[in-house]
Amino acid sequence: MRNGVLAAPILLGILALFFVVNASVYTLPEWQQAVITQFGRPVGSAVTKAGMHFKLPLIQKVHRLDKRILNWDGDPNQIPTKDKKYIWVDTTARWRIVDPLLFIQTVQTEAGAERRLNGILDSATRDTISNHNLVEAVRNSNALLDKIKTKLEVQKKGEILPGAEEEVTGEIEPVSVGREELSNIIIQKAKRGLKEFGVDLIDVQLRRIAYEASVEAKVYERMISERQRIAQKIRSVGLGEQAKIQGKINKDLQGIESEAYRKAQAIKGEAEGRAIRIYAQAMNTDPEFYEFIRTLEAYKKGIPQDSTLILSTDSKFLELLRKK
Repeated sequence: MRNGVLAAPILLGILALFFVVNASVYTLPEWQQAVITQFGRPVGSAVTKAGMHFKLPLIQKVHRLDKRILNWDGDPNQIPTKDKKYIWVDTTARWRIVDPLLFIQTVQTEAGAERRLNGILDSATRDTISNHNLVEAVRNSNALLDKIKTKLEVQKKGEILPGAEEEVTGEIEPVSVGREELSNIIIQKAKRGLKEFGVDLIDVQLRRIAYEASVEAKVYERMISERQRIAQKIRSVGLGEQAKIQGKINKDLQGIESEAYRKAQAIKGEAEGRAIRIYAQAMNTDPEFYEFIRTLEAYKKGIPQDSTLILSTDSKFLELLRKK
């Protein structure tokens, strides 16, 4: 009976000790940090080292905060650009708690921090986008324009159509800031507002940019119309060049034909002169034989095959036959 009476206080003491130790000891993993509050007020500095730590039981409370990089996804907002084009901008960001004590004193929880991020990042994004043209948010550099110009430079060696370069490159608006630099501008603007909450903004990305649905179809139609106009302009320039080339070909062809005709006439004249000289030499050598040959040729040309001629016996044309 006495042993049972003594065992109860001992058991209660062990349970109380266990409760006190359990309420006084806490552990932090590598990805967490903590702030100790007493009656709602922070006590001491933030605990950032992983391992086992102690606090006063009952009156002190542990607020655990994440050390890792956290994600923030904003809601798509409709924003007008500097060139009066309304677009939907969807942003995402990464942030981290760098001052746990200040964080607990201001926003207290990650949900509270995200509410602050919503207002500050949306405001910075809207202000940045509205002060720049649409092309700055769409493209990051002039690489596309440089690539087209490089191709055109290469094609110039092959006599590119005049006016085609200006027509194509003139439709591509050059970039002075670029999408990446816009993100940096948003980061710098937002960092100043988030610093007072113990939050460091790591980066911001313009995840998606789209036209408003009501004007998207019209934009596509305008883009198609512009491409068709450019194509038509280039075709007209090409037809003009084709006419120039064809004219040059015709002129060169006429020159070649004229020169060939001149040479042919010269060769023909020289051949006829040589033939006359040969005929003359033949006549001087044997006039009667030459006359005989020429008469036979005349018979051959003058009397077609299967022809019947009725001539008098004293005809000069048949004189050679009478001799035979």
